Amino acid sequence: MKLAVIGGGSTYTPELVDGFARLRDQLPIDELWLVDPDPQRRELVGGVAKRMFAHAGHPGTVHVTDDVVAGVSDADAVMFQLRIGGQAARQQDETWPHEACCIGQETTGPGGFAKALRTVPVVLEYASLVQRYAKPDAWIVDFTNPVGIVTRALLEAGHRAVGLCNVAIGFQRRFAAEFEVPPSAVRLDHVGLNHLTWERGVHVRSDDGAEHDVLDELLAADTGALGRMAESVHMPADLLRLQHAVPSYYLRYFYSHDVVLEEQLHERTRAEAVMETEAALLAKYADESVVTKPVELEQRGGAYYSEAAIDVLSSILGDRGDVQVLNVRNDGTFPFLPDDHVIEVPARVTRQAITPLPVAALDADMAGLVSHVAGYERLALDAAVHGGRDRVLRAMWAHPLVGQVDKAEKLTDLLLAANAEHLPWTRSEQLTWAG
Repeated sequence: MKLAVIGGGSTYTPELVDGFARLRDQLPIDELWLVDPDPQRRELVGGVAKRMFAHAGHPGTVHVTDDVVAGVSDADAVMFQLRIGGQAARQQDETWPHEACCIGQETTGPGGFAKALRTVPVVLEYASLVQRYAKPDAWIVDFTNPVGIVTRALLEAGHRAVGLCNVAIGFQRRFAAEFEVPPSAVRLDHVGLNHLTWERGVHVRSDDGAEHDVLDELLAADTGALGRMAESVHMPADLLRLQHAVPSYYLRYFYSHDVVLEEQLHERTRAEAVMETEAALLAKYADESVVTKPVELEQRGGAYYSEAAIDVLSSILGDRGDVQVLNVRNDGTFPFLPDDHVIEVPARVTRQAITPLPVAALDADMAGLVSHVAGYERLALDAAVHGGRDRVLRAMWAHPLVGQVDKAEKLTDLLLAANAEHLPWTRSEQLTWAG
């Protein structure tokens, strides 16, 4: 099979390559094409990827190019892992919202909105090339944030696409370690939107094949597990107990907004930390003696990304019909959302379709927040596709972390000023898009 990675020059890529090498029987790759516009990253990341395959005795070949058409031609599947504007744009996303007393974050809030505006048009352009040149039944697997908005953009444009996030697989690994079982013995009741999710059930399979929901045990105050879970998501234990669920780390931006903002105002940004890590990683990749995944990659984020990616790719291409947590069309799963909205839930995966499984009704507090954020996401996608300051302002105002007209006005001006080079419709000759 041929697999293309758009954004293959990412420092994440050796994480993927390590998984491809280890799990070659699960996902037999003949050709891996890494597509990236940055010549230095192509050389360094492509070089270490080739050495890793050779060291592992992988029979596949690694190709590196800046030609998207060559990369995706006759591909069985294409992965998107783009960052338009690079870490410099991320640094802006994490700082300019502070001027309006709002958190700065690359996927949530005003910064995440800016990333969506930069990203959606480029993703749709590349997806059209996939549709034209890849195999007719090729799937797009999107790991590009904000995953929910980007995946919905792809689906609305008629592409065979699914969104991938590593939050669920991270929780699965964490719970498996807590109960000293293999990850395959853990099944999650994972519900919500991308980066707005809760674990409402943790089912552990025993040796006799029976499953037991251990969430009550996790949340019991006298076991110590509650404190460990609360610490891992950086939220109060009482919150987990009251919701009877384990929220993802990203809920902290909503449940502890002011605390997070105060932290951000006095700490260096995540972008600065990542840039430092990336510099160290690229230096490692330049060392021809490096033939395995560097330990520094653990600091980059994206834990278990390769396992999650291989799971979904092998399920699609192998038509396995198993269940994985993915970003898919709602199609009635949450009755309070439109069918075409993208949600993050367990879904059954086949070559022809990826279908969400039924879930129990969300509690009112969860449903309210999901509905609010989903409304913003729909307006954000409209702004990303059609442009115009009024559309940006309306989406900004709709975000639950903004919600005030004067704040939305200020944040809109800050966003447009910081992203002018990435939003062609901001140029005067294209202002007819506004409205």
